[in-house]
Amino acid sequence: MRTLSKIDNLVMQVDNVLKTLVPSAARSSAERPSPALSVADSELDDSERRHAAGLMRINHTGEVCAQALYQGQALTAKLPQVRSAMEHAAIEEIDHLVWCEDRLVELNSSTSVLNPVFYGLSYSMGALAGAIGDKWSLGFVAATEDQVCKHLEEHLETLPDQDLRSRAVLSQMHEDELKHGALALDAGGVQFPRWVKAVMTEMSKVMTKTTYRL
Repeated sequence: MRTLSKIDNLVMQVDNVLKTLVPSAARSSAERPSPALSVADSELDDSERRHAAGLMRINHTGEVCAQALYQGQALTAKLPQVRSAMEHAAIEEIDHLVWCEDRLVELNSSTSVLNPVFYGLSYSMGALAGAIGDKWSLGFVAATEDQVCKHLEEHLETLPDQDLRSRAVLSQMHEDELKHGALALDAGGVQFPRWVKAVMTEMSKVMTKTTYRL
């Protein structure tokens, strides 16, 4: 395989940004069909539909952040196997990105206008973590996935009972995120101290509160 030039890498980075931020751009890259497709849709009143859409918007933005995080880490990761693992994880997260967007369309809603902001912040954090060291980069992945799983668990509890399509999507995402977090630790990631996780929790609250409506 030929070595990619700086121009090649730049083109790939731009392609990743467009796939993440442009509506429907990632659909052709998804490898698995949405779990919602096997579940019958149900009637939701306006309040239930708005709430379900708000939750799915949060999770879509979370997947935008995950894409940016993995792409930033892959840029600066020092070990080739770690860089490859980050790139593979980003590919798997594309499924989640597409599933959430599709469900938002079904709910007559849209993705967050703040996605570019959160993408930029997450990309910078991922690149910084990768530059500090691979074990910290992997530890950051594990801590992030832990935060995502907590959000998903909360959303599964507060979704309207009859919204089985959204529930199917979030349940599969939860299963995948648990796996990603465990793999990051098994690959040599360090467990972050409790205070760091507490700071990450407070930061994530900013994202969830803003993207629920925006």
